[in-house]
Amino acid sequence: MTGFVIAAAALAVLVLGFVLRPLWRGNRGATAAMGASVAIVAGLLYVLVGTPRALDPVQRRAPDTLADAVAQLRDELQRNPNQPEGWRLLARAQAQQGLAKEARDAFMQAVKFAPDEPDVLAEAAEARALADPTRRFDDEAVALLRHALEKAPMHQRARWFLGIAQRQANQPAEAAKTWKPLLGIVDGVTADSLRVQINAARTEAGLAPLAAPAAAKTQALLRVTVELDPALQQQLRSNDALFVIARQAGGAPMPVAVKRVPASGFPVTVELGDGDSPMPTMKLSQAGEVEIVARVSRQGTANRAAGDFESATQAAKAQAGAVYTLRVDRVVR
Repeated sequence: MTGFVIAAAALAVLVLGFVLRPLWRGNRGATAAMGASVAIVAGLLYVLVGTPRALDPVQRRAPDTLADAVAQLRDELQRNPNQPEGWRLLARAQAQQGLAKEARDAFMQAVKFAPDEPDVLAEAAEARALADPTRRFDDEAVALLRHALEKAPMHQRARWFLGIAQRQANQPAEAAKTWKPLLGIVDGVTADSLRVQINAARTEAGLAPLAAPAAAKTQALLRVTVELDPALQQQLRSNDALFVIARQAGGAPMPVAVKRVPASGFPVTVELGDGDSPMPTMKLSQAGEVEIVARVSRQGTANRAAGDFESATQAAKAQAGAVYTLRVDRVVR
């Protein structure tokens, strides 16, 4: 395991160095941020697979180049393969080197050891397409994306890639259907661009384009005020996004209503109505009893991830005049 920790940590340093090198010049803050990121990556890898021997200077041999680090990490993974995060790191580094087929194979190894992780599945599917000379998603890539959506129905990358695969397979109606739920969870600019793609697919399928979003405000069925713990307030970043989500009580994980707003100016009051339902087959007014939760996404996406800030889930009734308060006071582990 010692070699794995050394190679992986050094590889993280080298990859971050190549990616962030343009920020170094005249930007001490970026340099400090890079150092912190390197420490986090190395620390996570040490927690995952490390041993105290990895800290012994006698035991370690730092690679001199990115290629050297990749080779060391690849060799260690061959000896100790049950490291999905290591395979992902190797795959990303190989992609950085332009080794698309090697990156594809490394991501597939990550899937082997983490078969139910939506992020891993989506990355592996994308890598398979990038390794194909025609950039097509093959049958195995499509199967990976469908499995990712079984585990996380609103996984944005998996939905987007699956829609692309469906258009490649001359299934434009299915692609439009796959993409449509994303309109309710992405920001306005992204939604406008996505609507163009959906309407292009619908036109190709002989369907009428989606109607332009209604300017009129729908009736609010839930009025939710979100408070943020002061300790977490100090950790907010400019790209953080607040999601207020309502799900059918005891039902599927797919939201019946969701709204995305900037994570600023707390306490924030959000109104949810039928216009905020991502799925046309289930409106908030039809759900009756729901569960509501507020989450501050550190990545700005709807997918729940480690490091996000979150409130406890609260039971609620979707009816006009319903008022609730959620307090975001915990970090997703």
